[in-house]
Amino acid sequence: MSKDGQDIALIIPARYGSTRFPGKPLVHIAGQSMLSRVVDIAKQAQRKYPKISVAVATEDARIADHCAEIGAECILTSDQCPTGSDRVLEAAAKIGDHIQFTIGLQGDAPFTPLGAIEQMITLYQSAPESVEVLTPAVRLRWAELDALRESKQTTPFSGTTVIIDKTDNALWFSKNIIPAIRKEDTLKNDSAFSPVHQHIGLYGFRRDILEKFVTWPQSHYEELEGLEQLRLLENGVSIKAFILDVPLGLVQAGVDSPEDVTRVEAALAKYGATS
Repeated sequence: MSKDGQDIALIIPARYGSTRFPGKPLVHIAGQSMLSRVVDIAKQAQRKYPKISVAVATEDARIADHCAEIGAECILTSDQCPTGSDRVLEAAAKIGDHIQFTIGLQGDAPFTPLGAIEQMITLYQSAPESVEVLTPAVRLRWAELDALRESKQTTPFSGTTVIIDKTDNALWFSKNIIPAIRKEDTLKNDSAFSPVHQHIGLYGFRRDILEKFVTWPQSHYEELEGLEQLRLLENGVSIKAFILDVPLGLVQAGVDSPEDVTRVEAALAKYGATS
């Protein structure tokens, strides 16, 4: 393990052929492509950790051409990768055997906080042998929980929630809002924050865990929910969650469908980007 980050790769899987939103990485948000926004976040992280590798991983020449336009390194991967994590591993293998920890920065999450990447690197470097998988979450304010409930009326599979135990391990992820809340009015009087944590789709994998993950068949609950991280839990891998402090309004600024673009642009105009 290298303290200067030489064994870390920050890889942005950017697939053109999304079923729900073809060409999603190239869509413009407030005048800038979504992918270029994500690349900017990665480059900010690289300025603090100059030795980490940063690359976009894609199966499509159109995205590769855009990477050339914005000055981003691009690795062409197979168009048969079943998940973003498979694409991340293929790209990491092409970078080299020295990569022992990979961070998959989602190409459809243009407002991923820079602090999430920095915290992930710090957590890995503090315990490289015990860390298996790292991922961030945000504890929702009540207004944000209400906004998530409203968005699920039209896009029910947008937004993932996670339950976290006392030792910061993720117990479960769902496209439903979990946990259910019986005494919501009482809890609102006690805290500005709800008991619901929303997952941010950023993963840090120790390389040997990622190599195992891609060999396992799709798991039962992964298939039902459409969440690949459930394959890890169903195979006994620990996912360590850490909590981020994200400005009000930007926690739900991911893009899963064309309808999300307008919502994200409104959030950007009102709250600005995270840092």
